[in-house]
Amino acid sequence: MKFSIQPVLENQEYKLIPLQQGDFESLYEVASDPRVWEQHPNKERYQREVFESFFRGAMESGGAFKIVEKSSGDVLGSTRFYDFDENESRIFIGYTFYGTKSWGKGINPQVKKLMLDYIFQYVDKVHFHIGKENFRSQTALERIGGKKIAEEEVAYFAEPTRTNFVYEIKKEEHS
Repeated sequence: MKFSIQPVLENQEYKLIPLQQGDFESLYEVASDPRVWEQHPNKERYQREVFESFFRGAMESGGAFKIVEKSSGDVLGSTRFYDFDENESRIFIGYTFYGTKSWGKGINPQVKKLMLDYIFQYVDKVHFHIGKENFRSQTALERIGGKKIAEEEVAYFAEPTRTNFVYEIKKEEHS
């Protein structure tokens, strides 16, 4: 099945724009706060050299986005589609982060809805890797209908392998 895992997606407030090399500085500005990564399995991503590897992996994934607030033009964070499996009719959404000024404002559910509404035209299941200590993200996924289905070791691009939970949302359960 042919479809783009990096379209422009938008609603009235937010726009997901395919990540480009020139986005590094604006995205690193958001990512350079250690609080962004405090519950993440790889807590050192606020460091420039570690974030450079993360960004390189995002670019190589071919499915990464910067998340932009339309009214201000501010870059709020990043997310991506990855690991499409045509036989399983499944794709992952993840590597999502937001700057602290975006926390608790209902942005993530809107971004996930944009992504899910789009990708469920092409797949039946969406999976998410979430660090086993990332309680904030686990709660956020459960609020939008994610169900924990597994635990697995995830090999991050140029970073140590970490234990993650796998959450799933099925097409027929998405509203």
